[in-house]
Amino acid sequence: MLVVVGMVPLPPAQFVSGVNLVEVYASVTDERGDIVTGLTKEDFEVRENNEPQTVSTFAEGDFPLTAVIGLDRSFSMAGERFATAKSAARAFLGELRPQDESAILAIGSEVETIAPLSTDRRAQFDALARLDAFGTTGLYDAVIRAIDLTQPGKGRRALILLSDGNDRYSSATADAAVDRARRSDVIVFPVALGSSRPAVFAELASLTGGRSMHLRNPNDLGDSLKAIARELRHQYLLGYSPRQPIGAGSGEWRSIRVTVNRPRVRVRARDGYMAR
Repeated sequence: MLVVVGMVPLPPAQFVSGVNLVEVYASVTDERGDIVTGLTKEDFEVRENNEPQTVSTFAEGDFPLTAVIGLDRSFSMAGERFATAKSAARAFLGELRPQDESAILAIGSEVETIAPLSTDRRAQFDALARLDAFGTTGLYDAVIRAIDLTQPGKGRRALILLSDGNDRYSSATADAAVDRARRSDVIVFPVALGSSRPAVFAELASLTGGRSMHLRNPNDLGDSLKAIARELRHQYLLGYSPRQPIGAGSGEWRSIRVTVNRPRVRVRARDGYMAR
């Protein structure tokens, strides 16, 4: 999430000149993939455009979360794979805290919101139970639609995308989907099921601070989504005022690199933001 703080409240991802604060969420895991907790501000280094920054805001732990599940319902998902995907989506929703908002998108020939953003998990479970396989995969359209749905949410914003294949019949292009992710504050977790992983999945994850998975065995999906939920529950918030002031309306891309001075750990965070 990227926020500018000034004399008056500003909407998320709005960059102006003057007093400002860039905020970025980071996940830290060890070589086994387990979450690393208990780090301090001094353990982190943040660079913007390769220039070291002074971290002035630091927090660890649970933050408000808005999570959207984008579930591929195309005919190629029909059968056991689709049933497993729906079960895994329920498992992910069950890991959320009562105050976390969530929503469900069905991705087929059209992108349909079958459960809007809310904390009503029962309604979301019911929507999943009614969902059947239909249509083809408009993957790039779904990414854009899901990001637009998630962006107004509270706190951290995450998109969990479940699909078994490449895009078919989207109106948008892969570049358009990546550009929309670049301009948003949404952490994307694309999960590929089956024999192939769309090339755009790794780019979306790297750009936004999520991670991309390729699961050939659908039975691994439930545990993988629970691991994503645990990761989202244990993140670090790092805030800094850029050493190079942001000019109003500049539209420039600024890279961000977050590292930790511990051996054999991995850090995931956004790789930059679009200054406005």
